[in-house]
Amino acid sequence: MAGHITSGAEALVMDSRDHVATAIKDLNAGDRITYRLQDQVKELTLVEPVPFGHKVAIGDIPLGTDIRKYGEVIGRTTEVVQAGQHVHVHNVEGIRGRGDQAKA
Repeated sequence: MAGHITSGAEALVMDSRDHVATAIKDLNAGDRITYRLQDQVKELTLVEPVPFGHKVAIGDIPLGTDIRKYGEVIGRTTEVVQAGQHVHVHNVEGIRGRGDQAKA
């Protein structure tokens, strides 16, 4: 990593519509972290580890929900995701460029 990121938080949310925050360092299960959402600093307890650069759910997300990061849909949940849970390929499927899901 080129330099230290100073943000006053362990994870960042880029858009108010996002379901996830991005970890700006390796995070451990049980950690109480802070993340920024617009002008607010919020707290969340992690239920599992989240590696640097990966996503963490900032609220409970139902099965089949289109997940937003950076204000854009990046995938859909394949199971219920709890706040503080690692959001990755084990609980989200990609939906971009999927010919099997293209509308006729």
